[in-house]
Amino acid sequence: MSVTDTGALMLAPRFTQVFDTEQAYVWSSASDEAGNVYLGTGHDGRIFRVNAAGRGSLLYDAAELDVTALVVGRDGALYAGTSPDGKVYRVAQDGKAEVYFDPPDKYIWSLALLGDGALAVGTGDTGRLYRVRAAAAKPEVSLLIDTNETHVISLAVDRQGNLIAGTDPGGLVLRVSPEGKAFALFDSPLREIHALSVAADGSLYALALGDAATGPRPAATGSVTTQAVSAASAGGTVTGTVTTDDGGTTQTVAFGGQQQPQARSRNELQGARSAVFRIMPDGGSDVLWSSQTVTAFSVAAAPQGGSVLVGTSDKGRIYSVTDDGRDTLLLQSSEDQISSFVVRGRDVFVASSNQGKLFRLGGEPVGEGTYESPVRDAKFVATWGRVWWRGRGQVELQTRTGNTERPDMTWSDWSAPYREPAGAGVSSPRARFIQWRAVLRSAPGGDARVEDVSLSYLPRNVAPEVLQIQLLPVGIALQSAVQIQVDPNIEASGLDPSLIGPQVQIPPRRLFQRGAVSLQWQAEDRNGDQLLYSVSYRSVSENTFHLLRENLRDNFFSIDGSALGDGRYVFKVIASDAPENSLGQALTGERLSEPVDVDITPPVVRAAGEPQAGADGRARVRFTVEDSSGRIRRADVSVDSGEWRAVFPEDGIADGPRETYALDLPLSGPGEHTISLRAIDGSGNVSSARIVVRR
Repeated sequence: MSVTDTGALMLAPRFTQVFDTEQAYVWSSASDEAGNVYLGTGHDGRIFRVNAAGRGSLLYDAAELDVTALVVGRDGALYAGTSPDGKVYRVAQDGKAEVYFDPPDKYIWSLALLGDGALAVGTGDTGRLYRVRAAAAKPEVSLLIDTNETHVISLAVDRQGNLIAGTDPGGLVLRVSPEGKAFALFDSPLREIHALSVAADGSLYALALGDAATGPRPAATGSVTTQAVSAASAGGTVTGTVTTDDGGTTQTVAFGGQQQPQARSRNELQGARSAVFRIMPDGGSDVLWSSQTVTAFSVAAAPQGGSVLVGTSDKGRIYSVTDDGRDTLLLQSSEDQISSFVVRGRDVFVASSNQGKLFRLGGEPVGEGTYESPVRDAKFVATWGRVWWRGRGQVELQTRTGNTERPDMTWSDWSAPYREPAGAGVSSPRARFIQWRAVLRSAPGGDARVEDVSLSYLPRNVAPEVLQIQLLPVGIALQSAVQIQVDPNIEASGLDPSLIGPQVQIPPRRLFQRGAVSLQWQAEDRNGDQLLYSVSYRSVSENTFHLLRENLRDNFFSIDGSALGDGRYVFKVIASDAPENSLGQALTGERLSEPVDVDITPPVVRAAGEPQAGADGRARVRFTVEDSSGRIRRADVSVDSGEWRAVFPEDGIADGPRETYALDLPLSGPGEHTISLRAIDGSGNVSSARIVVRR
């Protein structure tokens, strides 16, 4: 199957194995006019020839470990560069070989045939570029340019016969004249220009690798094809959109409404593992493709023009990227890495590593392809509705369900095919998990294609749960803050308001109200249903609850304690998911609060006995304070309407329903003096009394 950057599924092009080298790696490839394809391998340093009929054989076994570069000369001989302690061999058609060029450089990374028949040789660790005109040429005579780079990794010859070189670690694309003058066509922000390919229109494709991808070859990273899903929190529709983690720009919403990270532009190269650039004949350049997760390893201009083929070292994938940056995952091979391409006319051959094989990439699609979606979790056992899709051609869908995260023998069999794109009822049994499978078949007159798949479901309704009830101190009332109003048309349309924008819930305001009783609670619904609440109460001595308020949308409630009367009460909060469920299907959950004392009667303050004024200018008075339904919390005294000062009862702590206060207070002078005592109980009720003392 192929996957476009918009998530559409199509039949992949035919990809057939031509020859198996039985070697681990194919590092280089080339072809000649007779239709032979040559493969340079590692780590046994062998060269294989595969003829036009697909029969392959060993052509030459070099002394070095790796054959890292191949090119066919004008004379039909094959030139092979080896590493390490690199040499360039000339291999005749009968397999006889001789050392053609032996520079002091450690690696021979790249070869190219110049217009005059000379051989261009790119090396490392010295970053030199040689032009070799004859066998056994001296390196110092053949040196074309020392690039001041560590490696000349890739070489190509453009339509005008100019030599193009890609370097490491500067990431430069150089145009080198016959006189050895280098002109920088492009300076990549990535460190290595790993491969070059010239297009028919004269533009140049350059594959660059970043620091994370330029470790010991072959580089390998993990990469997966995923499928993102959006779904209503309860019921609704699961919508499948196939995407890949190649740094593409498709944006989706994950199952359960969680938003994926913001899509990344292909021009954002910070942290990129690899990127493909297109350098136009006028010198301009574009980023066609880049990825922070995928390491590309090879490129080739597509035969049809207007696009480039990109092979990866991640699961052996081949992408097709158009000149305007639209990418399609053409196929995923059976091998780990796509090492190189050989384009000969309209034919495309693909060399792989792990294992080292040669494949032919056809222009026609396969006859049939199958795609299995990831397993989808409805969170609860669900009733399945209809499945429908958009696409064209011969497409069939099937479903299977189960109650384990991974399909196993306990899952249902695949259903009978659904063939109607407009929709058909899902025949798979009720279960928590579901998976769908698309089967595409080629047919005359049109290609098969699936653009998206939708599946409706209704999960089992689960009762809401009231997790906690918090009782605030008596006297604190809660008042609704001004909330941002939600357009009623949104809910009427069935959309989740959070899809329009974040709904900020402002907590209620707290304010003082004598005798107020307030409670707040937390509740959840595992189906994500909207909840309504009712609040009831009863005295601890009663068995029947009395309704205070119903159909509350807020998760708090306040009541004037005087409406209840003095006593000890328990509150009950009931949560209902009725707004999201049909009649008769709603469920409820409830919770009881801790008992709370309601006291609206103020304490009684009385003067006890006659006040006494002594000759020392001090007054001695006594007060008694009683509270019939609570406990005394504190008392304050004021002399002659002065500042209130805290006083303590005779037993030292104000904590009982009856307290006595014996006060010894200074008086400012002769005459009448007023002494007031203010008492406050545990519910904030206040009462006071006054007496007059004469001195």
